[in-house]
Amino acid sequence: MNTSTKDKIQGNFHEAKGTLKETVGKITNDRKLKAEGKAEKNLGKVQQQIGNAKEAVATLKGKLVGLKNK
Repeated sequence: MNTSTKDKIQGNFHEAKGTLKETVGKITNDRKLKAEGKAEKNLGKVQQQIGNAKEAVATLKGKLVGLKNK
């Protein structure tokens, strides 16, 4: 599995985990847990974007190599 896919999967996991923490924090009125969940959810989104960027760079690299070989 390439690193971009790993980043996307881990990002999805952290986003879901963060959403769960945030929801539990809201239900229990635990401001700290709610804040932790929100932060983890945002970090998950960032990690997914990193995976997308890595994938875009790899695609561009492949296209450039293809052009070089012509």
